[in-house]
Amino acid sequence: MHGKHAVAKRNRAPMIRYRSQKQLTLAEFDWPFQVALDEDNRWVKLSECIPWDEMAEGYYQGMSKNKGRPGKDARLVIGAVIIKHKLCLSDEETVAQIQENPYLQYFVGLPGYQQQAPFAPSLFVDIRKRMGDAVFEVFQQALIDAVDALKSTRRSTASVHVDAPTRDKDDEPPSGGSPESDDAPDDTDNTSKGKLILDATVAPQAIRSPTDLSLLNEARAFSEQIIDQLFPHSGLTKKPRTYRVQARRAYLAMAKQRRPSAKARRRGIKQQLQYLRRNLKHIHTLLAQFPEGEPLPLPNWLLHRYWVIQHLYEQQWEMYRNKARRCDHRIVSISQPYVRPIVRGKQDKPVEFGAKLSVSLTADGLACVDRLRWDAFHEGQDLPAQVAAYRQRYGHYPAVVLGDPVYGTRENRRWLKARGIRFAGKPLGRPPKATEANREQLKQEKAQRREEYLQRIPIEGKFGQGKNGYRLNYIGAKRADTSFAWINSIFLVMNLLVLLAEFLFCLFARLTMAPVNVGRRLVCIVMPRLLLGTATPSPYRVVLRSEKWTTDGQCVF
Repeated sequence: MHGKHAVAKRNRAPMIRYRSQKQLTLAEFDWPFQVALDEDNRWVKLSECIPWDEMAEGYYQGMSKNKGRPGKDARLVIGAVIIKHKLCLSDEETVAQIQENPYLQYFVGLPGYQQQAPFAPSLFVDIRKRMGDAVFEVFQQALIDAVDALKSTRRSTASVHVDAPTRDKDDEPPSGGSPESDDAPDDTDNTSKGKLILDATVAPQAIRSPTDLSLLNEARAFSEQIIDQLFPHSGLTKKPRTYRVQARRAYLAMAKQRRPSAKARRRGIKQQLQYLRRNLKHIHTLLAQFPEGEPLPLPNWLLHRYWVIQHLYEQQWEMYRNKARRCDHRIVSISQPYVRPIVRGKQDKPVEFGAKLSVSLTADGLACVDRLRWDAFHEGQDLPAQVAAYRQRYGHYPAVVLGDPVYGTRENRRWLKARGIRFAGKPLGRPPKATEANREQLKQEKAQRREEYLQRIPIEGKFGQGKNGYRLNYIGAKRADTSFAWINSIFLVMNLLVLLAEFLFCLFARLTMAPVNVGRRLVCIVMPRLLLGTATPSPYRVVLRSEKWTTDGQCVF
């Protein structure tokens, strides 16, 4: 027995298999590019459904045709922005991924595989500067037209394949009615149709959580740097004293305390204010040594910091003197002085630091940033502009507008009623008294309001998708205009997933020769994981009642 076990143990395959990495050279590496690229790759499918020509027109509209250096191809630029925010990469990593991946090179429109980088990573900054509000409005309209075209194709495919004699009785249209569905596009009338969901959110910037003490310490450090650069060119013999070592020690002694008292925190703020006031006086003395009109020996970014720290000192001194904790247009970041605190009232984050967005979402799942501001504002005032933008994009008003109670003001309800638009919300005023005659009607109205309130959930999910999947909660741009492009690029990527879903619906509906909407014959549609971009996709399965599945997973019609 022991001999048999020993022989079996010797013949067993080893559980740990390792080959030394020093034995493999680059020439011996298995090169897979001798075969054709996979046509089912997610980037190949995504490139097929994007309206590149229409988006290129929007990108080129702000550029001169006769002046300046020739720019990069629009598909290369737009494709690189999509890749960056789809994969949540940095500028440098995005260029490196395009340089190494043949599928990404095909996606951005390169004619063939190349080993050199398509452009320098710093070009992303100029791209974000160039992509303004008008550019993304063209992108949004191109996606809307592409989705509408795919929906029309899907409906025409369904009408061709539906067999009229075998249609169920429940699917027959009423006598004298039209066989078309209610959501069929009709460009001849201007009636209200569709729904518009409105909400607001904050896209936080990638800045340090600000405190009064840390801001004053940072401002003091910048003032010392300005003094160091101005003194050698000032002609003075003695350098002004800044007490930077004592100021740094005083800041660290306060910052290292876990829970300093209000009295200790106020004393620490006073010390930093005094150090900063002394440094600003020294800077004024040094600047007086330079003749008026002569350029200062300071870089532009440091001159901008000097302007910011003066305003910061005035705000902090005013709050310290009045024992207040707020002020108008409060600066919370010296490098990004346009960022403002936005009070949201959330339990985990009562205050957020970033841009506030007014977002609209249509029934097709396309989201659009209608307004972006750095100051806090009442999002209910944006409702007329958002509804007007919906009409400009689709050619008609929405039939119903869904939003928070903050949107249901008297002015907004009056404005919507004048245009035949219904606001899905609780009516203002005292509710009517329930009687036997109207009890059933009140019950139905309450159920309808509850159902329409639940229809607002998709826009909350859109915010969650952007913040959890595409880092909408961590905007890494350093300028106000580039932050706008960063935020809109994230919404562009999320809208492209909606376009991709509609494209795959049409594609597999034609391949399977079965309509997507065939009444009760359609049982279920299994969506591929390609839409999430998590793994290799599995195709759509349209399961009809005539299918029979065997035990080994085979389908027999």
